[in-house]
Order: sequence, then structure tokens, then C-alpha cells
Amino acid sequence: MSQKQRKILLGISGGIAAYRSLELIRLLVKGGHLVRVVMTPNAGHFVTPLSVETLSGAPVSMEMFGRRGEAAIEHIDLATWPDVTVVAPATANILGKFANGIADDLLSTTLCALRQDIPVCIAPAMNTRMWTNPAVQRNLSLLRSDLGRRLTVVDPVEKLLACGEWGVGAMAEPTTIFETILSCFK
Repeated sequence: MSQKQRKILLGISGGIAAYRSLELIRLLVKGGHLVRVVMTPNAGHFVTPLSVETLSGAPVSMEMFGRRGEAAIEHIDLATWPDVTVVAPATANILGKFANGIADDLLSTTLCALRQDIPVCIAPAMNTRMWTNPAVQRNLSLLRSDLGRRLTVVDPVEKLLACGEWGVGAMAEPTTIFETILSCFK
């Protein structure tokens, strides 16, 4: 099964599900795709940039003003590079920033700068009470109703969460997210 090599920008935000993004990177690279990763500072508490760089084969971008002496403005370079952008896990925080145009870290600034024609796939992951919070649901509705954007949401699943509670909020399986990413190209 030969597929066209795609450029995939993966945003990893700071939730316990961040460790599952490593499997997603592995699937994307194994599928022959180029992967660049933007991590929020909080994501670095859950997975290391070294692990992400090793699996993706590319440097991880984390800080707005981290690379000195580069000609490109990093968030613009990142925003114009991909064929598809994925945020997995997408925490309540990053969903709120993306929905409301808040750009205060490299990932949210990159999302704000994306061209409208670049497909975006988000895979939320959070505690059930956070997932059902009216503000989070309002932000998701806002993102889903943005008719100018090609947005796909891979809804979280119901299972035992890291906090010990049972409910909806766990990030979808990396294989499900991978298949959804591929469907963005059809």
C-alpha cells in the first residue's frame, strides 16, 4: 500500500495523554509521512523532547523565542509547512485558545496563523468533568461551526481515566487518530 508522503504538524499539549502521542508519531513515520512536532511547555512534563525527536526524526519546537539567529519566524514557518495539522492530545486549555484566537505560546500562535485551507484534526483528552464543562463544549461548538476551516474532531472515549474516575475524556486510540488523519486527504 503506497501512499503519498504528507507533511504532518503534530501539536502536543500538556495532559497525561501526551505519552500516547508517541505511538501516533510512530504510526505516522512508519506510514512514510514527514512529522514536525510543536509541544507546549506543559507537554514537556509528560513526554520529553528527546523522545519525540527520536521518533519523529526532527527537532521539536517548544518556545516562541527559543531559536536565535534563524531567518524564519518559527510560528509562520510551522503554520505554512503542513498538509495537515493535528493536536493530540488537545487539552481544554488549547481548545479554548484555538477557538478564541488566543496566541500566547508557540502551539497556540501556530494554530492562530494556520491557513484556513489546511485540514486540522484535534483529539481532545481531559477529565470527564472538564469535557462536559459548558465552556469547553462551547469552545468545541465554536471550532466545529467555523465554516471556513476544515476541522475534524476525534472525540474522546469512555474508559477509566488517569485520575481513577470512569467516564468520557480519554484520548482516542492512536490508530483511530491515524486513520482520521489519513481520511483528511481523501
